[in-house]
Amino acid sequence: MRGARQVTRWTLAVIAVGAVVGSVLGASPLAAQQGTNLQSKCRPGPNTLGVSRTVEIDATGGPRFGRMQYRDHDFLQDGEVVLTFDDGPHPKFTPEILDALDEHCTKATFFVLGQRALSFPAQLREVGRRGHTIGTHTWSHANLGRSSAAQVESQIELGISAVQLALDGPTAPFFRFPYLSDPASAQAYLKSRDIVNISIDVDSHDFRTKSPSRMISNVMRGLQEKKKGIILWHDIQPSTGTGIRQMLAELKARGYRVVHLQPKQSQSTVAAYDERLERDRGSRPRVAAVRPSPTPAVREPTPQRVAAPPPSQQQRPREYRDWRDTVFGRW
Repeated sequence: MRGARQVTRWTLAVIAVGAVVGSVLGASPLAAQQGTNLQSKCRPGPNTLGVSRTVEIDATGGPRFGRMQYRDHDFLQDGEVVLTFDDGPHPKFTPEILDALDEHCTKATFFVLGQRALSFPAQLREVGRRGHTIGTHTWSHANLGRSSAAQVESQIELGISAVQLALDGPTAPFFRFPYLSDPASAQAYLKSRDIVNISIDVDSHDFRTKSPSRMISNVMRGLQEKKKGIILWHDIQPSTGTGIRQMLAELKARGYRVVHLQPKQSQSTVAAYDERLERDRGSRPRVAAVRPSPTPAVREPTPQRVAAPPPSQQQRPREYRDWRDTVFGRW
């Protein structure tokens, strides 16, 4: 569709063939971006989760996963889980989560916001260095269900370009919709770009509580009901940042097995969005600028300015408190 405008910032010779998913033991196309962690805390043993198996996903045609929303594909067996984290990186909680994952010798997938990637590139690169999979989550956590076609494209593509710029390497062609708000037009755009749409099965609801024990209870209740699943946490949330060690220990104690997702292909970028970010790479967005709005963020988001919410949205009633309050302060 946009072949003339698409470029791959890092050339990797990968030919996607075969089924949508397959269990593999070899290295993924992104292995070159995942350096050896010389200070790994991994000490395999009977009390570590480890990785039960790796599933390699062919992104061709933009397949969908996560049975909370989609029934297209299901590669998990009972007792298997996929660990995923949204909205990062975070300067404090992301490193703590990485250390906890290392201690359990296990791997996760991180769905990263473009603005936060440019704000905290060191933390993002550490995610890749430790061998985790990095996907994207838009530029600024905009609700794409309330966005125009131009806004949808800008949010998706600026997110991809920004994360790859901050990472200085390729990402996986994996995407998760903010708020799981997935309008048909945006799904079609992902398919046209061969980007995998990864939803969830189990929600930790960590944005609703500061209590690690309540977050853990939410996850275990969901797994008890569904027997398996792609689990959603947020690496910007205190309940997850402080409770992830206990969470992983609980998964191990209950006999759950971790499946690590990897792509067959790396993610291409669009030249026009790369160029926009390259022109502005001397400046970094303020962390406060990553606040998503309940209305479409901006018509053309840039890494320098994001429109402030209208005055009517700045005073939010207490009953609408959510993760934005806990991380960014009251609006």
